[in-house]
Amino acid sequence: MQTVDILVFGAHADDAEIGMAGTILKHTRAGYTVGLCDLTRSEMSSNGTPENRLEEANKAAEAMGIVLRSNLGLPDRGLSAGSKGQIDAITEEIRLRKPKIVFAPYWEDRHPDHIACSYLVQEAVFNAKLRRYLPETEAFQVESLFFYFINDTIDPDIVVDVSDAYPGKKEVLQAYRSQFTPPQVGEDIVLTPLNRNYVERVEARDALLGQKRMMTYAEGFMSKLPVALQYFLPKKGT
Repeated sequence: MQTVDILVFGAHADDAEIGMAGTILKHTRAGYTVGLCDLTRSEMSSNGTPENRLEEANKAAEAMGIVLRSNLGLPDRGLSAGSKGQIDAITEEIRLRKPKIVFAPYWEDRHPDHIACSYLVQEAVFNAKLRRYLPETEAFQVESLFFYFINDTIDPDIVVDVSDAYPGKKEVLQAYRSQFTPPQVGEDIVLTPLNRNYVERVEARDALLGQKRMMTYAEGFMSKLPVALQYFLPKKGT
């Protein structure tokens, strides 16, 4: 029953890494416990198999220094924002891991599963705090829910400077060879948006976002609630 400070949800292995591997690395290196939960086994991926996708996910997890990576085994391309069974599974995962902060994909994206994942997690975060919802498990209230970008982006509410962690992010993404490696002659691999210089486009996105705040690289996040601060500057004397 490993609990974590931060729990990141993605529809597929590699979603979280594309959006926020740098932020994950910063937090694990600072001593925070981070867990990832993939909703599906990516069985509908055009390239790769569920077995080698799992191997790649575990390799990426090791590179990020996270303390757990779970998989709920929900149907790839079968995620549904209105599915009570899927919401319940995510609610139980939140109650089991007791994170202070939860991350989910941004609610607008070209991939329908990313959108569904976003809404499923939002429902589960709300339900997790209700003591009469799934009363056989103990209610738990998450402090904050933030959203990371995978494919589609807008100007974010929050940016995190990931410049120092960026070599690590590139190493993490390299773990997903089945997704990001261009096809060679004779290989059973089809062309997809992911193996057409996708990693290079992710790096360009993160560099462009960082440029706006004089950072080499940054990752952006959204919040549906105001972001609370005690002070705009550190309290004097601390």
